[in-house]
Amino acid sequence: MASMEGASTAAEQGSSSSVMLELTLPKRKLSVLCLGAHSDDIEIGCAGAVLTLLRRQKIDVTWIVFSASTVRRREAHTSARRLLRGAASVTIQTQDFRDGFFPDQWGEIKEFFEGLKRQVSPDLVFTHQADDAHQDHRVISDLTWNTFRRHLILEYEIPKYDCDIGCPNLYFPLDKRTCDRKVRHVLSAFPSQRKKSWLTEDTFRALMRLRGVHCAAAQGYAEAFYARKVCVA
Repeated sequence: MASMEGASTAAEQGSSSSVMLELTLPKRKLSVLCLGAHSDDIEIGCAGAVLTLLRRQKIDVTWIVFSASTVRRREAHTSARRLLRGAASVTIQTQDFRDGFFPDQWGEIKEFFEGLKRQVSPDLVFTHQADDAHQDHRVISDLTWNTFRRHLILEYEIPKYDCDIGCPNLYFPLDKRTCDRKVRHVLSAFPSQRKKSWLTEDTFRALMRLRGVHCAAAQGYAEAFYARKVCVA
């Protein structure tokens, strides 16, 4: 299992504003695997964390979208290329599994994951949270853990109508510039989705602000994740 190292507390750093324990990813080049059921899932769930990693260190990124029509496939590739500028290497794949029917395609998606684990051995995996109310999202989360059980997996959250926002246990504090960049990117990269009532600046900024409060982020914003297993070195 991948580990986090360099633990420190705010008290050790001379700050009295927070005593939350901070864990630091290794500073070497990392292999990062980003998994999303649909074209905008990864950006909504973890674009801020990915941008933060890109700023801090070299990363190789493998970016997989499991369901995309012709228009959505084009949006997915364009979005990922824009977001991942500066990465050491980028591999983008879009698949054509049927949107909304992932549970019925479990075997086929499982076969894809079996092939994926022969292509990449990631240090860090971003995927959907296990308790997501969307059935496609849950399938990707389950198969992520089935395939990459010895890796560091962070499950991201997506705000939507289903009221499935829970209580995450790991946070990526974001500076305001990164927060602004994420919001602008999501709103501009997916024109086919603009009619959706929840795809708005205040939706994404509100969730990042709330998560920033939860972890006492220095600039007030954060993305939150579910980390089931973390090994501290």
